[in-house]
Amino acid sequence: MAKQIKIFDTTLRDGEQVPGCKLNHSQKLIVARQLEELGVDVLEAGFPVSSPGDFKAVEMISKALRNTTICALSRSVENDIKVAAEALKYAKFPRIHTGIGTSPDHIKYKFNSTPDLIIERARAAVRYAKKFVEDVEFYAEDAGRTDNEYLAQVIQAVVDEGATVLNIPDTTGYCMPDEYGAKIKYLAEHVKGIHKCDISAHCHNDLGMATANSIAAVLGGATQIECTINGIGERAGNTALEEVVMILNHRYKDEYRTNIKTPMLNPMSRLVADSMSMPVQANKAIVGDNAFAHSSGIHQDGVIKHRANYEIIDPRIVGVDHSRIVLTARSGRAALAYRSKNVGYDLSKDELDIVYQKFIDIADRQTEVNDTDLNNMLQSIFKRAI
Repeated sequence: MAKQIKIFDTTLRDGEQVPGCKLNHSQKLIVARQLEELGVDVLEAGFPVSSPGDFKAVEMISKALRNTTICALSRSVENDIKVAAEALKYAKFPRIHTGIGTSPDHIKYKFNSTPDLIIERARAAVRYAKKFVEDVEFYAEDAGRTDNEYLAQVIQAVVDEGATVLNIPDTTGYCMPDEYGAKIKYLAEHVKGIHKCDISAHCHNDLGMATANSIAAVLGGATQIECTINGIGERAGNTALEEVVMILNHRYKDEYRTNIKTPMLNPMSRLVADSMSMPVQANKAIVGDNAFAHSSGIHQDGVIKHRANYEIIDPRIVGVDHSRIVLTARSGRAALAYRSKNVGYDLSKDELDIVYQKFIDIADRQTEVNDTDLNNMLQSIFKRAI
Protein backbone atom coordinates (compact mmCIF):
# COMPACT_ATOMS: atom_id res chain seq x y z
CA MET A 1 0.00 0.00 0.00
CA ALA A 2 1.21 3.50 -0.83
CA LYS A 3 2.50 5.51 2.12
CA GLN A 4 0.56 8.66 2.93
CA ILE A 5 2.46 11.94 2.82
CA LYS A 6 0.74 14.66 4.82
CA ILE A 7 0.38 18.07 3.22
CA PHE A 8 0.95 21.01 5.57
CA ASP A 9 -0.19 24.24 3.95
CA THR A 10 1.32 27.52 5.14
CA THR A 11 -0.16 29.85 2.51
CA LEU A 12 -1.87 31.89 5.23
CA ARG A 13 1.29 32.20 7.34
CA ASP A 14 4.53 31.91 5.37
CA GLY A 15 2.77 32.78 2.13
CA GLU A 16 1.25 35.94 3.56
CA GLN A 17 4.71 37.19 4.52
CA VAL A 18 5.22 38.25 0.90
CA PRO A 19 5.15 42.08 0.68
CA GLY A 20 1.74 43.22 -0.56
CA CYS A 21 -0.01 39.89 0.00
CA LYS A 22 -1.96 40.82 3.14
CA LEU A 23 -5.44 39.30 3.32
CA ASN A 24 -8.38 40.53 5.37
CA HIS A 25 -10.20 38.13 7.67
CA SER A 26 -13.02 37.29 5.25
CA GLN A 27 -10.47 36.51 2.51
CA LYS A 28 -8.49 34.30 4.89
CA LEU A 29 -11.60 32.37 5.82
CA ILE A 30 -12.52 31.81 2.16
CA VAL A 31 -9.01 30.54 1.39
CA ALA A 32 -8.96 28.38 4.53
CA ARG A 33 -12.28 26.73 3.68
CA GLN A 34 -11.06 25.98 0.17
CA LEU A 35 -7.80 24.54 1.48
CA GLU A 36 -9.78 22.22 3.70
CA GLU A 37 -11.92 21.20 0.72
CA LEU A 38 -8.72 20.70 -1.29
CA GLY A 39 -7.68 18.10 1.27
CA VAL A 40 -4.72 19.59 3.11
CA ASP A 41 -3.99 17.69 6.31
CA VAL A 42 -2.64 20.66 8.28
CA LEU A 43 -3.32 24.37 7.82
CA GLU A 44 -0.96 26.86 9.43
CA ALA A 45 -3.32 29.73 10.08
CA GLY A 46 -0.92 32.35 11.46
CA PHE A 47 1.47 33.59 14.12
CA PRO A 48 -0.93 34.65 16.91
CA VAL A 49 1.46 36.62 19.10
CA SER A 50 2.62 38.77 16.17
CA SER A 51 -0.54 40.89 16.03
CA PRO A 52 -4.19 41.02 17.17
CA GLY A 53 -5.16 40.45 13.54
CA ASP A 54 -3.20 37.23 13.31
CA PHE A 55 -4.63 36.06 16.64
CA LYS A 56 -8.17 36.71 15.42
CA ALA A 57 -7.49 34.93 12.11
CA VAL A 58 -6.24 31.78 13.84
CA GLU A 59 -9.19 31.84 16.24
CA MET A 60 -11.69 32.40 13.41
CA ILE A 61 -10.28 29.60 11.25
CA SER A 62 -10.16 27.30 14.30
CA LYS A 63 -13.89 27.79 14.77
CA ALA A 64 -14.75 27.30 11.10
CA LEU A 65 -12.75 24.21 10.08
CA ARG A 66 -13.62 20.82 11.54
CA ASN A 67 -11.69 18.27 9.46
CA THR A 68 -8.22 19.83 9.26
CA THR A 69 -5.51 20.23 11.88
CA ILE A 70 -5.12 23.95 12.62
CA CYS A 71 -1.58 25.02 13.40
CA ALA A 72 -0.32 28.22 15.05
CA LEU A 73 3.29 29.34 14.94
CA SER A 74 5.31 30.48 17.95
CA ARG A 75 8.89 31.08 18.95
CA SER A 76 10.45 29.17 21.86
CA VAL A 77 9.03 31.80 24.21
CA GLU A 78 6.44 30.94 26.85
CA ASN A 79 4.19 33.90 26.05
CA ASP A 80 4.24 33.04 22.33
CA ILE A 81 3.20 29.49 23.13
CA LYS A 82 0.51 30.57 25.58
CA VAL A 83 -1.01 33.02 23.09
CA ALA A 84 -0.93 30.37 20.35
CA ALA A 85 -2.81 28.00 22.64
CA GLU A 86 -5.43 30.65 23.36
CA ALA A 87 -5.95 31.29 19.65
CA LEU A 88 -6.37 27.56 19.06
CA LYS A 89 -8.86 26.94 21.85
CA TYR A 90 -11.77 26.36 19.43
CA ALA A 91 -9.85 24.06 17.07
CA LYS A 92 -11.02 20.47 16.87
CA PHE A 93 -7.47 19.41 15.99
CA PRO A 94 -5.05 22.03 17.39
CA ARG A 95 -1.29 22.05 16.85
CA ILE A 96 1.30 24.40 18.32
CA HIS A 97 4.33 24.91 16.06
CA THR A 98 7.29 26.09 18.13
CA GLY A 99 11.02 26.05 17.68
CA ILE A 100 14.36 27.80 17.56
CA GLY A 101 17.32 28.31 15.23
CA THR A 102 20.00 25.62 15.33
CA SER A 103 22.65 26.66 12.79
CA PRO A 104 25.97 28.19 13.92
CA ASP A 105 24.91 31.54 12.45
CA HIS A 106 21.62 31.55 14.37
CA ILE A 107 23.15 30.36 17.63
CA LYS A 108 25.93 32.94 17.56
CA TYR A 109 24.45 35.97 15.82
CA LYS A 110 20.69 35.65 16.36
CA PHE A 111 20.60 34.31 19.90
CA ASN A 112 24.11 35.07 21.21
CA SER A 113 23.89 31.65 22.82
CA THR A 114 25.59 28.26 22.91
CA PRO A 115 24.63 24.88 21.42
CA ASP A 116 23.83 23.45 24.86
CA LEU A 117 21.60 26.38 25.81
CA ILE A 118 19.73 26.10 22.50
CA ILE A 119 18.94 22.47 23.28
CA GLU A 120 17.61 23.46 26.70
CA ARG A 121 15.41 26.16 25.16
CA ALA A 122 14.09 23.64 22.63
CA ARG A 123 13.28 21.18 25.41
CA ALA A 124 11.54 23.84 27.49
CA ALA A 125 9.46 25.08 24.56
CA VAL A 126 8.11 21.64 23.70
CA ARG A 127 7.57 20.79 27.36
CA TYR A 128 5.54 23.98 27.86
CA ALA A 129 3.53 23.55 24.65
CA LYS A 130 2.57 20.02 25.72
CA LYS A 131 0.73 21.55 28.66
CA PHE A 132 -1.80 23.00 26.22
CA VAL A 133 -2.05 20.56 23.31
CA GLU A 134 -1.00 17.00 22.56
CA ASP A 135 0.10 17.76 19.00
CA VAL A 136 3.32 19.81 19.14
CA GLU A 137 5.47 20.44 16.09
CA PHE A 138 9.06 21.55 16.64
CA TYR A 139 11.02 23.47 14.01
CA ALA A 140 14.82 23.57 13.97
CA GLU A 141 15.18 26.81 12.06
CA ASP A 142 18.01 26.85 9.50
CA ALA A 143 18.39 23.09 9.85
CA GLY A 144 19.69 23.10 6.30
CA ARG A 145 22.92 24.74 7.50
CA THR A 146 23.07 22.82 10.78
CA ASP A 147 25.58 20.03 11.32
CA ASN A 148 23.73 16.72 11.20
CA GLU A 149 25.21 15.37 14.43
CA TYR A 150 24.22 18.44 16.42
CA LEU A 151 20.83 18.58 14.72
CA ALA A 152 20.21 14.99 15.81
CA GLN A 153 20.95 15.99 19.41
CA VAL A 154 18.39 18.79 19.22
CA ILE A 155 15.78 16.54 17.65
CA GLN A 156 16.45 13.78 20.18
CA ALA A 157 15.84 16.27 22.99
CA VAL A 158 12.44 17.38 21.67
CA VAL A 159 11.38 13.84 20.83
CA ASP A 160 12.13 12.95 24.46
CA GLU A 161 9.89 15.85 25.53
CA GLY A 162 6.97 14.57 23.45
CA ALA A 163 7.14 16.46 20.13
CA THR A 164 4.85 14.79 17.60
CA VAL A 165 6.13 16.45 14.42
CA LEU A 166 9.73 17.37 13.60
CA ASN A 167 10.16 20.19 11.11
CA ILE A 168 13.60 20.22 9.45
CA PRO A 169 13.55 23.55 7.54
CA ASP A 170 15.93 24.50 4.78
CA THR A 171 15.16 28.06 5.86
CA THR A 172 17.57 29.78 3.49
CA GLY A 173 17.12 27.44 0.53
CA TYR A 174 20.77 26.45 0.86
CA CYS A 175 20.68 22.67 0.47
CA MET A 176 21.02 20.57 -2.63
CA PRO A 177 18.59 17.66 -2.93
CA ASP A 178 21.14 14.95 -2.14
CA GLU A 179 22.29 16.87 0.98
CA TYR A 180 18.78 17.51 2.23
CA GLY A 181 17.58 13.97 1.60
CA ALA A 182 20.66 12.62 3.38
CA LYS A 183 19.97 14.94 6.33
CA ILE A 184 16.45 13.54 6.73
CA LYS A 185 17.76 9.98 6.40
CA TYR A 186 20.48 10.66 9.00
CA LEU A 187 17.90 11.84 11.53
CA ALA A 188 15.63 8.89 10.82
CA GLU A 189 18.51 6.55 11.57
CA HIS A 190 20.09 8.33 14.56
CA VAL A 191 17.21 9.67 16.69
CA LYS A 192 15.60 7.15 19.04
CA GLY A 193 11.83 7.14 18.91
CA ILE A 194 11.65 9.27 15.76
CA HIS A 195 9.54 6.61 14.06
CA LYS A 196 6.67 7.70 16.33
CA CYS A 197 6.79 11.22 14.89
CA ASP A 198 6.19 12.81 11.52
CA ILE A 199 9.33 14.20 9.92
CA SER A 200 8.48 17.35 8.03
CA ALA A 201 10.20 19.08 5.10
CA HIS A 202 9.95 22.87 4.96
CA CYS A 203 11.97 24.16 2.02
CA HIS A 204 12.58 27.62 0.60
CA ASN A 205 13.34 28.34 -3.02
CA ASP A 206 16.34 30.70 -2.89
CA LEU A 207 18.31 28.45 -5.26
CA GLY A 208 15.27 27.05 -7.05
CA MET A 209 15.50 23.75 -5.16
CA ALA A 210 12.44 23.82 -2.90
CA THR A 211 10.40 21.24 -4.80
CA ALA A 212 13.37 18.95 -5.50
CA ASN A 213 14.47 19.13 -1.86
CA SER A 214 10.99 18.29 -0.60
CA ILE A 215 10.80 15.21 -2.81
CA ALA A 216 14.31 14.21 -1.73
CA ALA A 217 13.12 14.52 1.88
CA VAL A 218 10.23 12.13 1.23
CA LEU A 219 12.60 9.64 -0.36
CA GLY A 220 14.79 10.02 2.74
CA GLY A 221 11.93 9.28 5.13
CA ALA A 222 9.93 12.49 5.60
CA THR A 223 6.19 11.99 6.06
CA GLN A 224 5.00 15.60 5.81
CA ILE A 225 5.69 18.38 3.30
CA GLU A 226 5.18 22.04 4.21
CA CYS A 227 4.22 24.13 1.20
CA THR A 228 2.14 26.98 -0.19
CA ILE A 229 -0.22 27.44 -3.10
CA ASN A 230 1.73 28.78 -6.10
CA GLY A 231 4.94 28.52 -4.07
CA ILE A 232 4.48 31.97 -2.54
CA GLY A 233 6.47 32.87 0.56
CA GLU A 234 9.45 34.73 1.97
CA ARG A 235 12.04 35.91 -0.57
CA ALA A 236 12.00 33.46 -3.50
CA GLY A 237 9.10 31.53 -1.97
CA ASN A 238 8.32 28.12 -0.52
CA THR A 239 7.76 24.68 -1.96
CA ALA A 240 4.76 24.83 -4.30
CA LEU A 241 1.97 22.54 -3.11
CA GLU A 242 0.76 21.78 -6.62
CA GLU A 243 4.24 20.71 -7.74
CA VAL A 244 5.04 18.24 -4.96
CA VAL A 245 1.55 16.78 -5.03
CA MET A 246 1.68 16.13 -8.77
CA ILE A 247 5.21 14.71 -8.60
CA LEU A 248 4.07 12.23 -5.96
CA ASN A 249 0.86 11.60 -7.88
CA HIS A 250 2.55 11.10 -11.23
CA ARG A 251 6.03 9.74 -10.58
CA TYR A 252 5.60 7.90 -7.26
CA LYS A 253 1.93 6.90 -7.26
CA ASP A 254 2.70 3.32 -6.23
CA GLU A 255 4.91 4.40 -3.31
CA TYR A 256 3.23 7.53 -1.96
CA ARG A 257 -0.16 9.19 -1.85
CA THR A 258 -1.73 12.42 -0.55
CA ASN A 259 -5.27 13.45 0.31
CA ILE A 260 -5.25 16.33 -2.18
CA LYS A 261 -8.14 16.54 -4.68
CA THR A 262 -6.03 17.39 -7.70
CA PRO A 263 -8.86 18.75 -9.93
CA MET A 264 -9.09 21.62 -7.44
CA LEU A 265 -5.46 22.67 -7.93
CA ASN A 266 -6.05 25.11 -10.76
CA PRO A 267 -9.08 26.82 -9.16
CA MET A 268 -7.19 26.97 -5.84
CA SER A 269 -4.25 28.60 -7.56
CA ARG A 270 -6.51 31.22 -9.14
CA LEU A 271 -8.22 31.97 -5.83
CA VAL A 272 -4.93 32.58 -4.03
CA ALA A 273 -3.47 34.59 -6.91
CA ASP A 274 -6.53 36.82 -7.11
CA SER A 275 -6.97 37.21 -3.34
CA MET A 276 -3.32 38.10 -2.78
CA SER A 277 -2.89 40.14 -5.98
CA MET A 278 0.08 37.88 -6.76
CA PRO A 279 -0.14 36.80 -10.42
CA VAL A 280 1.15 33.36 -11.33
CA GLN A 281 3.97 33.42 -13.87
CA ALA A 282 2.77 32.07 -17.21
CA ASN A 283 5.38 29.29 -17.31
CA LYS A 284 4.73 28.13 -13.72
CA ALA A 285 4.58 24.34 -13.51
CA ILE A 286 1.11 22.78 -13.19
CA VAL A 287 -0.93 26.01 -12.76
CA GLY A 288 0.67 28.58 -15.09
CA ASP A 289 -1.31 29.78 -18.12
CA ASN A 290 1.22 28.13 -20.43
CA ALA A 291 1.55 24.85 -18.53
CA PHE A 292 -0.68 23.14 -21.11
CA ALA A 293 -0.27 25.56 -24.03
CA HIS A 294 1.57 24.75 -27.26
CA SER A 295 2.75 27.27 -29.89
CA SER A 296 5.59 25.48 -31.68
CA GLY A 297 4.44 23.78 -34.86
CA ILE A 298 6.36 20.58 -34.13
CA HIS A 299 4.88 20.34 -30.62
CA GLN A 300 1.38 21.21 -31.81
CA ASP A 301 1.46 18.51 -34.47
CA GLY A 302 2.71 16.00 -31.92
CA VAL A 303 0.14 16.80 -29.23
CA ILE A 304 -2.74 16.82 -31.73
CA LYS A 305 -1.73 13.35 -32.89
CA HIS A 306 -1.20 11.98 -29.39
CA ARG A 307 -1.42 14.16 -26.25
CA ALA A 308 1.27 12.24 -24.38
CA ASN A 309 3.84 13.17 -27.03
CA TYR A 310 4.31 16.49 -25.23
CA GLU A 311 2.09 16.40 -22.14
CA ILE A 312 2.95 14.09 -19.26
CA ILE A 313 -0.15 15.13 -17.29
CA ASP A 314 -3.74 15.20 -18.50
CA PRO A 315 -4.73 18.83 -17.79
CA ARG A 316 -8.13 17.73 -16.50
CA ILE A 317 -6.40 16.01 -13.56
CA VAL A 318 -5.36 19.43 -12.21
CA GLY A 319 -8.57 21.27 -13.07
CA VAL A 320 -7.72 22.62 -16.54
CA ASP A 321 -10.43 21.95 -19.14
CA HIS A 322 -8.16 21.35 -22.10
CA SER A 323 -4.78 21.92 -23.67
CA ARG A 324 -4.36 25.12 -25.70
CA ILE A 325 -3.11 25.17 -29.25
CA VAL A 326 -1.90 28.76 -29.61
CA LEU A 327 -1.63 30.10 -33.15
CA THR A 328 1.56 32.09 -33.75
CA ALA A 329 4.06 32.51 -36.57
CA ARG A 330 5.70 29.32 -35.30
CA SER A 331 2.55 27.26 -35.81
CA GLY A 332 2.24 24.76 -38.63
CA ARG A 333 -0.55 23.49 -40.84
CA ALA A 334 -1.70 20.86 -38.33
CA ALA A 335 -2.43 23.50 -35.69
CA LEU A 336 -4.13 25.80 -38.21
CA ALA A 337 -6.37 22.96 -39.42
CA TYR A 338 -7.18 21.98 -35.84
CA ARG A 339 -8.14 25.50 -34.77
CA SER A 340 -10.01 26.17 -38.02
CA LYS A 341 -12.15 23.10 -37.40
CA ASN A 342 -12.91 24.41 -33.90
CA VAL A 343 -14.42 27.57 -35.41
CA GLY A 344 -16.41 25.65 -38.03
CA TYR A 345 -14.14 25.18 -41.03
CA ASP A 346 -13.13 21.61 -41.90
CA LEU A 347 -10.49 22.44 -44.49
CA SER A 348 -9.35 20.21 -47.32
CA LYS A 349 -5.63 19.95 -48.04
CA ASP A 350 -5.87 22.42 -50.93
CA GLU A 351 -7.93 24.86 -48.87
CA LEU A 352 -5.45 24.56 -46.01
CA ASP A 353 -2.58 25.48 -48.33
CA ILE A 354 -4.40 28.65 -49.38
CA VAL A 355 -5.38 29.59 -45.81
CA TYR A 356 -1.90 28.93 -44.46
CA GLN A 357 -0.27 31.58 -46.64
CA LYS A 358 -2.75 34.20 -45.46
CA PHE A 359 -2.39 33.01 -41.88
CA ILE A 360 1.41 33.38 -41.89
CA ASP A 361 1.08 36.93 -43.19
CA ILE A 362 -1.21 37.83 -40.26
CA ALA A 363 0.79 35.86 -37.68
CA ASP A 364 4.00 37.68 -38.62
CA ARG A 365 2.33 40.97 -37.70
CA GLN A 366 0.92 40.02 -34.28
CA THR A 367 1.89 37.89 -31.30
CA GLU A 368 -1.11 35.54 -31.49
CA VAL A 369 -3.96 34.78 -33.87
CA ASN A 370 -7.09 34.33 -31.75
CA ASP A 371 -10.44 32.82 -32.72
CA THR A 372 -11.86 36.16 -33.85
CA ASP A 373 -8.85 36.82 -36.07
CA LEU A 374 -9.05 33.30 -37.45
CA ASN A 375 -12.77 33.45 -38.14
CA ASN A 376 -12.47 36.84 -39.88
CA MET A 377 -9.63 35.54 -42.01
CA LEU A 378 -11.52 32.40 -43.03
CA GLN A 379 -14.68 34.37 -43.83
CA SER A 380 -12.72 36.77 -46.03
CA ILE A 381 -11.17 33.86 -47.93
CA PHE A 382 -14.31 31.76 -48.36
CA LYS A 383 -16.80 34.66 -48.43
CA ARG A 384 -19.19 33.03 -46.01
CA ALA A 385 -20.13 33.30 -42.36
CA ILE A 386 -20.52 30.43 -39.99
